[in-house]
Amino acid sequence: MDYDRMKEVKEFDDSKIGVKGLVDSGITTIPRFFVHKPENLADIKTCSESTDLPIVDLFGVNSHRRPEIIENLSEAAREWGFFQVINHGIPLPILNATISAIRSFHEQPPEIKKLHYVREQPVSYVTNIDLFRSEAASWRDTLLVLLAPHQPQVVEEIPAICRKEVVDWGVHVRRLAEMLMELLGEGLGLVANTLKERKCSSSMQLAGHYYPYCAESESTLGFPSHTDKGVLTVLLQDHGGLQMKKGEQWVVVKPIPGALVINVGDLLQMLSNDQYKSGEHRVLANSFREPRTSIAVFVGVEVKDTNTASYGPLQELLSPAKPPLYRNFTMSELVQKFYSRALGNMSILDEFKL
Repeated sequence: MDYDRMKEVKEFDDSKIGVKGLVDSGITTIPRFFVHKPENLADIKTCSESTDLPIVDLFGVNSHRRPEIIENLSEAAREWGFFQVINHGIPLPILNATISAIRSFHEQPPEIKKLHYVREQPVSYVTNIDLFRSEAASWRDTLLVLLAPHQPQVVEEIPAICRKEVVDWGVHVRRLAEMLMELLGEGLGLVANTLKERKCSSSMQLAGHYYPYCAESESTLGFPSHTDKGVLTVLLQDHGGLQMKKGEQWVVVKPIPGALVINVGDLLQMLSNDQYKSGEHRVLANSFREPRTSIAVFVGVEVKDTNTASYGPLQELLSPAKPPLYRNFTMSELVQKFYSRALGNMSILDEFKL
């Protein structure tokens, strides 16, 4: 009998139970559409745990330490595209409460979560945003919330069980992201508020990921290899599973209590004319009984029908010796190209290279 992948995917999506619902049903074999090609899983066991991601201490950012902090951030963004920050100003109880709230949403009864299971809405609960475009689904559920631009009606749509924590988290992350953009801009030799003036923090979307136990964790992924399309991503994680790629080597991003993981997005790589690198990363499927939770906030430029502004390498960074490496584009074009394909496909950067 021929395998009708699309039929199975649609039946699963229509059930609105998510990956957690599959686990709760007691399955011991994952559905076929979650199984990834062996070649996409071959290097999972060769990941390095001995190479440590840069850790940048933001303590004293407005003191005599500022040049040192700028240098550390800039080096990490150039060499890695990934780093962790400590002493970032967000109290540990806030971090713990936010993780707990997102976990609580995902662990509600399915009949409650089903009310939020929709696609392409400001607030939505889904399994894989690219479920119908990808070659293989990944073992996670996600609560998506558009945090900025601020819309009062969106706040009311956020599930009550995590509404306050999600809204508060957005305020904290915006403050941190704008500070990091200022510092990274100075690291490029730009005036401190250049990226903010270019509306680089006008859009924020939260993705509250939940990775339940997977009975066949070596046959699937929690998230396929990809880069993020925006300027910066701020990630809060509890039990790990995240890996980033440096050169040809995958590196484990070890959770550090109180730290936040930051990665450069495609838009910042293009704005910096390749001085900063967009960090390629993936998440392994969860082989442990205890579920994992992570919260990513994607910070970038708002896409509006009226926004015809052109983006590309910043003019201040260009010269005859350093010509632009990317063509100009609108944010609508960038977003359209990003969402027209599966997350694990080739980098969107290739679409804009000269």
